[in-house]
Amino acid sequence: MPLVRHVRPCSSGPGAAAALTACATILTACAGGHFDGTLYRGDGFAFRIPAPPAAWERLDVSHAALAFRDPASRATIMLNGRCGRDAADVPLSALTNHLFLQFTDRQVKLQELVPFDGREAMHTSLVAKLDGVLMAYDVWVLKKDGCVYDLLYLAPPADADRGLEAFHGLVHGFATVDPDGT
Repeated sequence: MPLVRHVRPCSSGPGAAAALTACATILTACAGGHFDGTLYRGDGFAFRIPAPPAAWERLDVSHAALAFRDPASRATIMLNGRCGRDAADVPLSALTNHLFLQFTDRQVKLQELVPFDGREAMHTSLVAKLDGVLMAYDVWVLKKDGCVYDLLYLAPPADADRGLEAFHGLVHGFATVDPDGT
């Protein structure tokens, strides 16, 4: 299954291919839901986010519910959800670590449990290599109502701070909603 089905035009410079490869490795559920600009409805889950900044281009990828890329900051944001598996008995730390199993030279800068959407989430900031390419990551993992949500930001380490504020805006505006719309 290809990672990218359709990508709106964006800068391809160094790190773009590595970013998409990293995203394919990290996120494993398939896209196929509906997004109206702020509300995403997927297979058994739904969430609302604030509208992404205009500079962030939407990517259509097969391994995330939503993905956005900012050519100026060379950063990518991916949001995903999956229900049924892992949601009940797997600790947040194990779910987070599982995202980075194939990565090397992992250097965790911050890992904390934080209140998030009425629950507790694992927030992790790290740098790691995938296939020899070093990237910076900011990851939030939430378990709620039988589902696991992964919110991920990645960028080259030298550019990591440039798009982080936009990502944190999405994170702080993230809220799960009833997937049936009732």
